[in-house]
Parts: sequence; structure tokens; C-alpha cells
Amino acid sequence: MSEAGSPGPDPRLAIALDVDGLDMACSIADAVRPWMGVAKVGQELFAAAGPAAIGAMVDRGFAVFADLKFYDIPTTVGRAAAKVGRAGARWLTVPTVGGPDMLRAGVEGLADGSGGTAQVLGVTILTSDQDRTRSVLKKRVALARDSGCGGVICSAADIEVVKEVAPELVLVVPGIRRPGSSHNDQASVATPAAAIMAGASILVIGRTLTAEAQALTAESPQLGETLAEMAERARMLAADISYL
Repeated sequence: MSEAGSPGPDPRLAIALDVDGLDMACSIADAVRPWMGVAKVGQELFAAAGPAAIGAMVDRGFAVFADLKFYDIPTTVGRAAAKVGRAGARWLTVPTVGGPDMLRAGVEGLADGSGGTAQVLGVTILTSDQDRTRSVLKKRVALARDSGCGGVICSAADIEVVKEVAPELVLVVPGIRRPGSSHNDQASVATPAAAIMAGASILVIGRTLTAEAQALTAESPQLGETLAEMAERARMLAADISYL
């Protein structure tokens, strides 16, 4: 038991560390660690701290989701993916729109760097994209599956289609909001319980938890109180799906 009343971090919950400094990312991660088992290191944090951001989260016991969306010629993607694997990431995103050669290069590079323990997540259609069709989604999911990806990034609204095409894939779902929360720039959102019941494997939780902290710095006098409130919301999120 990591905290009174908590059975330990839920491997279905990923905290999105979309901040521009490693100190703040570590503070947020430490606050939610009792309830959330995955840390998402995105482009903003990676640009600020590099592979050290992945290592810091691995050291804290998180499985790391490197949301870097590598998109380049296959050789470059493969080499970069290998470095991410060596840094300790468990998952790495690569856009399916890049095609099979790029996806396979990412899959092979990541496997080589991680000793076969990490997997690529194919990005299907971004949740901020208003132009989405069932046929495009099916093609991109099939491409991810056939290229060796271990999972895909998809919206909650797309889970049914993804499971129809490739039920064996891990489904990582962003755009998760607690009831009553703002949608921000997400075109497709869902509550934690609804997404899990629909078949999501991992829920990416960002601004619904971190919005207040993102406006602060490590020197802000209210940071401690804000982190405590964030921790309580993380506990409530874990409770929302504990029975599922």
C-alpha cells in the first residue's frame, strides 16, 4: 500500500507532464505517483530536458510514455527511437500517416534500444482534428498493426472501430475529463469510467489535473497547496475506475 486506502499506482492512468521544466514535472509526478502508474513525457518537456526527463520518471517507478511523434525518413526515426528505448521509455509515439516504412523503422529501433521491452504506439487521428472518417481510421489502425506497433493512440469515440480492426492492440486514449471539466481544445473527450468501459487500456490525464500547476513555478508560494489539491484529484480519478 503506497498510501492509506490506495492499492498502489493504477497502470491504466497516465499523467501528462506537459510542462517546460524538469523540476516542475518531477513535482507533479511525485504528487500523483500514489495513484498513477504511467508518466507521459511530451515534446515540450523533452525539448527542455531531453532523455533525462524519461530517466527521472523511470527512477520514480513510472512506466514512461514518450509522446514524441517521430516523423522523418525511416533511418532517422529508427535511430532516434533506439535512443528513446535506451533512455528507458516503455512506449513511443510515431504517426501512422508516415507510412509503413517509417513505422517499422520506429518499431525496430525502439526494440533494439530497449532490448525488446518497449513498443511503438501508432498515432491515428489527433483528438483536436475535426476532420475524421471511419475509413481513414480503419486504414491507419490496420497499418499500425501490420507494421508491428504494440498499440495506438485514439480518442474514446474511436475505440469501437479500433477494437473491430485490431482488438489485440493497446489503446491509449487522451482527452480524458472528469464530469463537468472543460474540453479545452479537444474535439473528443470522455470520462475515465466511460473510456475504460469502452475498452481503453491507458487513459492520458492532463489539464483536468495539471492546469493550475502549469501556471506556477517552482518558487510559487502556492505550489504546495496546488500539488496537494492535484494529488486529491488524482486519488478521485483512480477511485472512479477502481471497480472496473
